Amino acid sequence: MPSNDVMPGGERPQPDWILELTEQLPGVIFQLHRAPDGRMHFPYLAGSGTQLTGIDRGDLAQNALPALERLAETDYPRLMAAIERSARWQSPITTKFRLRMADDRLSWIALRAQPRKVDTGVLWYGMMIDISEQMAEEQRLRRLSDTDDLTGVANRRKLMQRLDEEISLSNRHALPLSLMMLDLDHFKSINDTWGHLQGDQVLRDLARLCREMLREEDLVARLGGEEFALLLPLTPEPHCRQLAERLRERIADHDFGIGPGRITVSIGIAEHRIGDSRETLIHRADDSLYAAKHGGRNQVMVGS
Repeated sequence: MPSNDVMPGGERPQPDWILELTEQLPGVIFQLHRAPDGRMHFPYLAGSGTQLTGIDRGDLAQNALPALERLAETDYPRLMAAIERSARWQSPITTKFRLRMADDRLSWIALRAQPRKVDTGVLWYGMMIDISEQMAEEQRLRRLSDTDDLTGVANRRKLMQRLDEEISLSNRHALPLSLMMLDLDHFKSINDTWGHLQGDQVLRDLARLCREMLREEDLVARLGGEEFALLLPLTPEPHCRQLAERLRERIADHDFGIGPGRITVSIGIAEHRIGDSRETLIHRADDSLYAAKHGGRNQVMVGS
């Protein structure tokens, strides 16, 4: 509906300069009305963002459903729950969600709204702003903080975070969880013979081989230098050992740019025991890796 119509509650039409100002705002200011039977509509919408969805304001003035249907599937129930809580407790809505625009892209929208009881139900006064760029930047910074610069896999910080999460699940529900510690054999000689640039490429290729052999829910992390950790949720030790052997063989057969058979790894494995701390699990996997190194390298050892 036109933005200069009289709004619920008997408010009078605004001067033209105010209407022009609101139409230039970067976002949307709105009123959302919900009737006792749950039906919702937008009595008032203004701002430059109203054009982005491609939905006519007149349609939304009759029914909010065309806009709600544009919500990302997982965000819809969360927003509906926020509206319900706000209506029941007369508390503000402060949330964000993804909304599909006219060009079919999903944009992140921040919503702030204050409810007010009226004779015909509940009326919210609020605003919505596109925060897609902010969310993308936050995601980029989060990736940087969790990612090893050289190889692109997780770093030590991310590994410790996931370890805490997976160990908590394992302790609560008795779910299997295994950890591999992997170390390149004689890596110093690789750097000394072929140079550090080639050594860096070996580390990148090794990380890629590990990622290719793991499931989406598994995690590959570089701990530093030539040492990596592979975290495998829902994986008992026998299955982890089979995967470790396949990975060891694939690495030994791979040509890292210096000829096949020149790069090998030693792998230590430990399965989480109920009640084990993060440090205990890492220590047991480290002990297995130490045994593999001192047992001749290019082999897999399982902790006791």
